[in-house]
Amino acid sequence: MRQVVLDTETTGLSWERGNRVVEIGCVEFVERRPTGRTYHQYLKPDCAFEPGAQEVTGLTLEFLADKPVFTDVVEEFLEFIAGAELVIHNAAFDVGFLDNELRLAGAQYGCLADRCRIEDSLLLARHRFPGQRNSLDALCRRLGVDNAHRQLHGALLDAQLLAEVYIALTSGQEEIGFAAPGPAAGEESKASYTADVRLHRPRVVVLAAELAAHEARLETLRSMAGHAVWDEVVELAGG
Repeated sequence: MRQVVLDTETTGLSWERGNRVVEIGCVEFVERRPTGRTYHQYLKPDCAFEPGAQEVTGLTLEFLADKPVFTDVVEEFLEFIAGAELVIHNAAFDVGFLDNELRLAGAQYGCLADRCRIEDSLLLARHRFPGQRNSLDALCRRLGVDNAHRQLHGALLDAQLLAEVYIALTSGQEEIGFAAPGPAAGEESKASYTADVRLHRPRVVVLAAELAAHEARLETLRSMAGHAVWDEVVELAGG
């Protein structure tokens, strides 16, 4: 599975009031492993910052004056996220702003949900830690992610921190082994089999207690991440 952890910075809290995106940061994961590919772009907003927003990001209109507007980079941004599952903290906020940018760029671009599945890590955190603070900083402290270098909000830095938080939030599933990457595209598997698969193989009988333990483990994974990889494998296998 290809995932892109995404964060934005904006001139204010509401795109409905004319606020715009000033920074986009993305980090790519494949099979829950970072690929090293990122997307980072500052944007000229053509509007003023709301009071307080500038202090949060440290960005200024002077710094952004020579940066591209969203329409200049919309194609490369969409190419980077194409087909990926987007992981976003408080997704409604970022998606609302980006959908507005896409609308302003042209009706042909549609909205993010037309192109990507969206996973809200805030909802995952609230499910796992009900009644607790689940901001990015709070989750970093709770899950042991080092965020000491985060003095200001920055889209790429926050996406990198969120990627670590998300892996910690959904930890356990990669231990099953289904997430192990296969051969690279165009590369043949080097595995060879010497045993004749037509030979008689012993039938393995699974005890009721083992089945119960297996199902309990799956329930733990579902409660942590909202789903278990095993379910997807069983569905693909037809049952």
